[in-house]
Amino acid sequence: MSSNTKVTKADYYEVLGVSRGADDQQLKSAYRRLALKYHPDRNPGDNEAEEMFKQASEAYQVLSDADKRAAYDRFGHAGVGATGQGFGGPFAGGVDIGDIFGDLFGEMFSMGGSTRRATRQQRGDDLRFDLTIDFEAAIFGYETEVKIRRLETCVVCHGRGSASSHGPVACAQCQGRGQIRYQQGFFSVARTCGACGGAGQVIGDPCTVCHGETRVSKELKLNVKVPPGVEDGTRIRYSGEGDAGRSGGPKGDLYVVLAIRAHDFFQRDGHNLRCVIPISFPQAALGTEIEIPAIDGPVTLKIPEGTQSGRELRVRGRGVPFLSEKGTGDLIVKVMVEIPRKLTRAQRELISRLAESLAVDNKPASPSLIEKMKDLFN
Repeated sequence: MSSNTKVTKADYYEVLGVSRGADDQQLKSAYRRLALKYHPDRNPGDNEAEEMFKQASEAYQVLSDADKRAAYDRFGHAGVGATGQGFGGPFAGGVDIGDIFGDLFGEMFSMGGSTRRATRQQRGDDLRFDLTIDFEAAIFGYETEVKIRRLETCVVCHGRGSASSHGPVACAQCQGRGQIRYQQGFFSVARTCGACGGAGQVIGDPCTVCHGETRVSKELKLNVKVPPGVEDGTRIRYSGEGDAGRSGGPKGDLYVVLAIRAHDFFQRDGHNLRCVIPISFPQAALGTEIEIPAIDGPVTLKIPEGTQSGRELRVRGRGVPFLSEKGTGDLIVKVMVEIPRKLTRAQRELISRLAESLAVDNKPASPSLIEKMKDLFN
């Protein structure tokens, strides 16, 4: 390979073989499948398999983290920087293998080994709320109250899932281990117990309110603060405002995703605002100062003498505030010279006299334009 060949990193979603809308469970399943296939313990001496394992681990490390995934979705690999950390020990590229595979992964590569009892306690799911705001709200910031529905810990059983204080008891199917062990040739394979779902415990007297689920659905109000300078598609994270965890597990997060309504006059271009202002021929020819609307109030715009139609003029500091930074973008004004459709006799005479004064020997004052047109069509 030539030394100046550019190497392009593979897309993380393509590495895992999932769509961009894949949820956490789909990401975990895809990574588990690839890691089982390419793990170095199963492919000793296979450098290609080792590289595939590293890529899959790096991809999962980024996409399984909500903040890193948001940065990657917006900026690609540049948004997350270098993430690969190699493999070895309990981690693969920063991913906890034990957390993904449980005891089954260890048993797939050994003839035995101890097992760890699964736990009923699980982190709650992350939630998404789509919020549409006005153009001005995105510029200046906005605060509103929204209604969301999420799972809350049952207040009757306090998350135990049981109607009594006894709580769950050991599963008779797996004897509390959470797994059923099978012998396949030289390998001892453990699979999640179907009776208890891997918890190792079952509830004999489920709560009459949550029916043993430990959580109930509730609608509640949440105050949302939108900072100045947000863009369409911006995600605001509210830590711990997602679903309550199962059996007392930690809560997930809430992501408020913003959509911004279009404005009738202004258009956004990054941190700048754009608009179009009509001016008259005398204003363009002689120059003047006019008052125009800006997003935060009127502003004086200076029209230089001899301004051509379509010229863009910049008003510093009257654009969009930088998000979480100091500074503001500019207002870029495109001026369009309006030609009157009807003229009075006096106006026609004045323009005729002007045309005569601008001509020399019946030739335009600026023949270069005619020459350019000839070159264009020849």
